[in-house]
Amino acid sequence: MVAKKQKVGRPSVHAVILAGGAGERFWPASRRKYPKPLMRVVGGTSLLAATMSRAKKFAGEDQVWIVCGKEHAKAIREESGLSARRVLIEPSRKNTAMAVAWAAQRIEAEDSGSVLAILSADHHIPDGRAFAASMRRCARAAASAGVLVTLGVIPTRPDTGYGYIQQGKSAGGSFPGLYRVRRFVEKPDAKRAQRYLASSQYLWNAGVFVFSAATMLGEIEVCAPDLHRALSPLRSKPQGRNSSAVAAAYRRAPSVPIDIAVMERSRKVWTLPVDFAWSDVGTWASLGEELGVGSRTPADRLVRGVRTSGRRAGGDDGNRVLGGEVLLEDSASNLVWGGERLVALLGVEGLVVVDTEDAILIADIDRSHEVRKLVATLAKGGRKDLT
Repeated sequence: MVAKKQKVGRPSVHAVILAGGAGERFWPASRRKYPKPLMRVVGGTSLLAATMSRAKKFAGEDQVWIVCGKEHAKAIREESGLSARRVLIEPSRKNTAMAVAWAAQRIEAEDSGSVLAILSADHHIPDGRAFAASMRRCARAAASAGVLVTLGVIPTRPDTGYGYIQQGKSAGGSFPGLYRVRRFVEKPDAKRAQRYLASSQYLWNAGVFVFSAATMLGEIEVCAPDLHRALSPLRSKPQGRNSSAVAAAYRRAPSVPIDIAVMERSRKVWTLPVDFAWSDVGTWASLGEELGVGSRTPADRLVRGVRTSGRRAGGDDGNRVLGGEVLLEDSASNLVWGGERLVALLGVEGLVVVDTEDAILIADIDRSHEVRKLVATLAKGGRKDLT
């Protein structure tokens, strides 16, 4: 399949929200049946709802889709309010390449020539207007130039938790502000991240992609032949939702991220550098950073209403509270997710404390990325009720 470049002013844009991850690094608040996108940390709004709100600023009301796993499909449908036909339920987890490919095949069959904006359900982007404006710029470039566009966030620190994009030459006068991508690089060590920051040539890979459905399907054929072959059942029945064709395609599909399958191999990738605030909210620590844990300046923009006593959460001690009744005495720089009972901290610093109905997590916030080890241990021990 060879995608044709289109001469369009304002292409038809569909937002595809990927919500298939389990969010294990946010255990015990995030579970298989209650995944991370449903967590309410944005002023009482779930991460999924916040993503949908951003999507509707640039995509039509009936052009927002979600791809999710069957284990939490009911909860995702209820939270999103989308019709069943707009929620694509994966029969098994095959990473993001298959999710993107299925969405592209389905939407191209329904609205040929349209553009897809691939979003993650769990990102935090406070400036929805700036994000929407960037999406529209990317969509025009994707439709008229037949390219795959990725957002590149201008880094503000030498972060080792993100992948990076090396920015290449300008895409040309017809596309001001867009650049060709020289290469993608994996998460660097601290020294390399510092060099990337100093060079001004590298951007954080936000994992937000924009392309026409036809262009992506063409690049899958070129860059990921195994995935292209797996899509064969869907090409004959492209508008099936939970059909045998979908199940057959997923059985054959390789389990690989769209970054590795296509974006890193394609010669048609451009980037749009952006400078608005963005976080993938990947761990309790990164959420704490967004909230200003440890900061002496209150950062209440994400915190939902809570009851606190003792020293004020969100005040000079750098504590942040995400719910429940919490008592803090001589404690600093802690992130607390309270539940139905009182949580009291005395003389501690730099902890994440998460209290749920059936499990409590207490961890060094700087090691919170290791929480998935606990989930693996529970799963190995047969405690599926807790994962």
